[in-house]
Amino acid sequence: MKRLILLLVVLTAASALYAQSTLPEYRIASGSWRLSGGRLYQEDEKARLAKVNLRVPQEGPMLYEFNARYESGGEDGHGGFGIHVFSNSSFSGPSWGSGRSYLLWLNYDENPGTSQIPAGLSAQIYRSYTNSYMELVESVDLNEYVENVTVDDLDYPVPFRILVDGATGEVRVYDPTDPNLADYFYFYIRDVPLKGEWVNLRTNGVNLSFAMGL
Repeated sequence: MKRLILLLVVLTAASALYAQSTLPEYRIASGSWRLSGGRLYQEDEKARLAKVNLRVPQEGPMLYEFNARYESGGEDGHGGFGIHVFSNSSFSGPSWGSGRSYLLWLNYDENPGTSQIPAGLSAQIYRSYTNSYMELVESVDLNEYVENVTVDDLDYPVPFRILVDGATGEVRVYDPTDPNLADYFYFYIRDVPLKGEWVNLRTNGVNLSFAMGL
């Protein structure tokens, strides 16, 4: 688990795409997105609600695979990424939530402005009800791992694999340091069964690039 969290920390911010042979249908909702050389770039580091919607029918166990690379934008002490899974929404504009979905979020904020979110590095799980309303399900302080990260680590894309079972609510985040991607950290989300038509990928105050597959 420690090695898994360390690799999440290395990204500082990243994001996710559903793995298939070609990029699924996508709709840019907000931010500055560009597809180049097989990577999808979000290039507006000032965008607080940057988002792209990808059409991915989801029911039962779903596997999300991607590699992600930090580009720039974390110098101001604030940045984050998230992926909404099993979303029923493709709202074409900035939004806080994403219809009915769950948001997995990694956050760095030196001044979060709320006691629910630890200052520095943390991870959150949100349940989204609408495009404007979400509730915090869990928040985890990750600051003990920051000292293990060097600036050079941010130059490399890191492979990720996430399994979300819409029938049982089990979520597995596989350890990207394991060459066989067999070891994983898991937790459960509620309100199953889950079903959705969209994966909503978002960033907050940071530039990132992503590619599908490992």
